[in-house]
Amino acid sequence: MAQFQQNAVPAPVLQLTGIRKSFNLGQPNENEILHGIDLTLQPGEFCAVIGPSGSGKSTLLNTIGLLDRPTAGSLRIHGIETTSMNDTELTDLRGHQIGFVFQHHHLLSAFSALENVVMPMFGDAGFVTVAMQERATALLDTVGLLPWLHAQASHLSGGQQQRVAVARALVMQPSLILADEPTGNLDSKSADSVFELLRRVCQEHRTAVLFVTHNPLLSARCDRTIQVVDGQVIV
Repeated sequence: MAQFQQNAVPAPVLQLTGIRKSFNLGQPNENEILHGIDLTLQPGEFCAVIGPSGSGKSTLLNTIGLLDRPTAGSLRIHGIETTSMNDTELTDLRGHQIGFVFQHHHLLSAFSALENVVMPMFGDAGFVTVAMQERATALLDTVGLLPWLHAQASHLSGGQQQRVAVARALVMQPSLILADEPTGNLDSKSADSVFELLRRVCQEHRTAVLFVTHNPLLSARCDRTIQVVDGQVIV
């Protein structure tokens, strides 16, 4: 009788096969933005995404982030096919498996760093627990912000705010982080600091990262680079 392998190779964090995305489907002005994209991302892989404005990068990230549904193709996260899921299932999967870091931090400025990091966990329980606060505190310590734990977000520097955003993206222990120009609004020193933080997280937690950037110096430091041109991926 055949023996099952004890240490099976884990499924890719992300697997896109023939992904297409059209807007105004079925209308005279139908416009296909993504044209049959294939892409695989393994645990712990740090991948840069580059390409000119209007090439489809944002549409690709929104599709991978389960914010937009693909028109055709297969999108698997940890081997789970997502294209047949309903909105509730997609929201749950997105909330637990995908972290987002954007060019603008999107923090709630009137709340503290700690409160901003706790918020993604709040939805599961409906209230804040000591364990949630402890986890958020540990993450803020990891990103070097323990002294600013209770500082109002609006009182932090741009680089500090992005570090809070990284901690918030990690708090649900996602397997995938989508970072869309997270260093675009930062000076070179702060940008390098945020980049190195994401790299370290990727290596230590085996979190896969898609890092969209226009900075060739940063993309050159990633494990690999994919280029999006006219809605197609060039590896």
